[in-house]
Amino acid sequence: MILQDLNRVRQIAVIAAKHGFGELTDGAGLWRMLGRKEKVEVSPEAQRASTARRFRMLLNDLGPTFVKLGQILSTRGDLLPAEYIEELAMLQDQVDPIPLEQVYAQIRESLGRDVPDLFAKIEPVPLAAASIAQVHRAVTLTGEEVVVKVQRPGISERIDSDLTVLRSLARLLEAVVEETGVYTPTGIIDEFDRAIHEELDFINEASNIRAFLANHAERPYLKIPRVYEELSSRRVLTLEFIAGVKISQAQLEQADREVLARHLLDGSFRQLFEDGLFHGDPHPGNLLVLEGNRLALLDFGVVGRLTKPMQETLVMLCLAVALKDSDSVARLLYRVGVADSRANLAGFRNDIEAILGQHLPTTLGEVDAQTLLRDLLDLAVKYRIRIPKEYALLSRASISMEGMLRSLYPEMNILEVALPYAKELLAGRYDPSQLQGGLMRTLLRFQSLATDLPTQLSQILLDLESGKFSVTVRAEQFDRLNENLRSAAVIAFVGLCACGFIVGTFIAFAQKPWMYGNTPVLGIIGVAMSAAFFGAVFTWYLFGGRIRKVSVSRWLKKRK
Repeated sequence: MILQDLNRVRQIAVIAAKHGFGELTDGAGLWRMLGRKEKVEVSPEAQRASTARRFRMLLNDLGPTFVKLGQILSTRGDLLPAEYIEELAMLQDQVDPIPLEQVYAQIRESLGRDVPDLFAKIEPVPLAAASIAQVHRAVTLTGEEVVVKVQRPGISERIDSDLTVLRSLARLLEAVVEETGVYTPTGIIDEFDRAIHEELDFINEASNIRAFLANHAERPYLKIPRVYEELSSRRVLTLEFIAGVKISQAQLEQADREVLARHLLDGSFRQLFEDGLFHGDPHPGNLLVLEGNRLALLDFGVVGRLTKPMQETLVMLCLAVALKDSDSVARLLYRVGVADSRANLAGFRNDIEAILGQHLPTTLGEVDAQTLLRDLLDLAVKYRIRIPKEYALLSRASISMEGMLRSLYPEMNILEVALPYAKELLAGRYDPSQLQGGLMRTLLRFQSLATDLPTQLSQILLDLESGKFSVTVRAEQFDRLNENLRSAAVIAFVGLCACGFIVGTFIAFAQKPWMYGNTPVLGIIGVAMSAAFFGAVFTWYLFGGRIRKVSVSRWLKKRK
């Protein structure tokens, strides 16, 4: 590491110790890397706080990169326990705005022209200031009202420097912390690297907005801002200004609430099951209420994408959950995930059945989506099933959407609203009007089997072709028969040897060679050997099985 990185490591070690993570830094060898250890007192606030809260405070004090890491981790319920997710969801980019001169300089550097040649006016006070960028209202030269999102100068270099340190720390943690989950520290940092660089590239966000605009063109109840291409670049993004009220601050009548809730739910279903592109962070600050009971969607830095197979799996999963079909839920989750080893599918199904029975009432006002989704993700971690990040992001988005729907219209009947979508989505394959509860469950299981079977057969054929296919048959009767055959063979062999000695003994007695007094020596030896062999046969018959088991056990221990 260069000197600057070592200084950053020292800063991280000091702040971590201040928040009560001194033992972790000691175990990771940070102070050995720095050459000396500093004495740091744990803050009184950290002494009273839980581990999850101390972790949030630590990330907050470490600066913008770590705040962003915490915000991204808060969307990944498959990585951290629920209490950590709840704490990290409260992380806010509490940063001071950059001066207007720096905003102008960034615009000039990114767009290649001076601000007066691009905008008629830019408001000096930002609408919002975050760790990566800040947003200003502005007016174009043609008089159109826009918002300009300007990236903080030097933030990309700062994040790259912190990522270098984070990777080094992740490797140290892997060396000293016992691996218990399905993700490694370096794997988490790699995912964070990809996510943060996507968010730093405003061209990527502009592309997301254009895709949303095209998808929702025929849905008049949902407004998407337009991108001003000529006023946008990798570090500057200019969008149409939309005047509205945040959904959490709007004063609405009961009828308006129901209409907006249905619009919100319809837009969400269309994003998931038709478009394959959904908003990854639909919190109340990103939703505006417009005139005519319309909604505007903002901030497209975090989006999720679903392929056609993923959409189909999601349809079946939603139906299985709605019907409390734990068998189908277990198989679908097992199929979409990546298991580290063969999971106990029966135990997984039983645990899912308990969760569905506990968390799935009828009305939306009673559904605790956060707990339901959290428990399903926790189960996947328990059975070491790695859920793709798209589903984890969808889980977080669903929790936010559920909270807004609950506040708008808690009396909504979730089955009444969801089943028409399910019927529409399955219309190309089945006749939904004839499907009832028991038949639907059977159909779900058949669909799951029909999807899994080609993959399993393909795997078997590949194993056969490569010579890796093997069949192991175990049966107690076969094992017992094998033991009896071995015993019979040994007894026969020893008996033949004994018979040979007996015949030789009679011959020796008859010919009387090698006499010692009046006693033939070979005859006496033959009698002794015959007795020994008979004794061996008798001992093997009585104790052979036990001796063999002990001998095999000792041999296996030596092999290990």
